[in-house]
Amino acid sequence: MIKTIIIVLAVLLVIVLIYAAAKPDSFRVQRAVVIKAAPETIFPLINDLHSMQSWSAWEKIDPGMKRNYSGAPSGPGAIYEWEGNREIGQGRMEILESVAPTRITIRMDFIKPFPAQNTLEFILQAEDGVTRVTQAIFGPNPYISKLMSLVFSMDQMIGGKFEDGLAALKSLAEKNSGGA
Repeated sequence: MIKTIIIVLAVLLVIVLIYAAAKPDSFRVQRAVVIKAAPETIFPLINDLHSMQSWSAWEKIDPGMKRNYSGAPSGPGAIYEWEGNREIGQGRMEILESVAPTRITIRMDFIKPFPAQNTLEFILQAEDGVTRVTQAIFGPNPYISKLMSLVFSMDQMIGGKFEDGLAALKSLAEKNSGGA
């Protein structure tokens, strides 16, 4: 009887491992918000990594985190490094591409709690007097992440923070533009 249970458990484990291996080799989490402001008002709030402190949901998790800014003051070459509590970890962002007022691409290097390199992207699209801001993170999905995705949803974990941050960006941009 115990031998049968061990065999069944081993087969189930193999099935789970194969299922995880079959997951996509890359991931993408994306959220969008419509803001009653021109792209020219919103763009600087994203393009200057110092400004992110005023609206990013991640900044609120550990207000005591260590921050270091270097490189260009904004746009390509601007660098932001952080080291925070367990939930925030340690990492580095660098703006790679900045096309005013429509697109910003940022390289994100996570150091702790686990190393990873991803791309963070902001797209700003003017639409009938408002701007649709889309925030996305994407990158490779290594096997360990595939296994973790069987228990944790990256879309739910990151997506909720994106929604909070975009709501704060919306509030700040609309306040700065007078809501129009």
